Amino acid sequence: MSSTPTRRMTGIGRVLVIVYAIMALAATGRSFVQIAERYDQAPLAYTLSALSAVVYILATFALVFSASGAWYRVAVVAVVFELIGVLVVGTLSFALPELFAHPTVWSWFGAGYLFIPLVLPFFGLWWLVTHRPVGREAVETAAAR
Repeated sequence: MSSTPTRRMTGIGRVLVIVYAIMALAATGRSFVQIAERYDQAPLAYTLSALSAVVYILATFALVFSASGAWYRVAVVAVVFELIGVLVVGTLSFALPELFAHPTVWSWFGAGYLFIPLVLPFFGLWWLVTHRPVGREAVETAAAR
């Protein structure tokens, strides 16, 4: 049972967590500088940058610990929230560009980040669906055999 986290965090799972961690660092740094230096110029955009940073941080930790049922659910919620956020903010940045004269991480579907914010949640959801945690009953049944 102790090998489960190791198996989950190899290959694509490890790459996914690394990309989420990089996005968490980038979004945190960006939002910190934006809020500290010029929050009054675009409070909505800079608050959304900070929100995206929190989502990326949460998603990173949740993916690492997603072998646990509770963390798995947190990961799903965080990644779905991220997907909705990038789709809504991306759409609004084209429909109402005056709201996003100062870009956020999710503006223009993450164009400033090579569209990684648009693609990443799809990979995250795919990985979560294909790596569901093993339920306690299944572990106990397998151990009894």
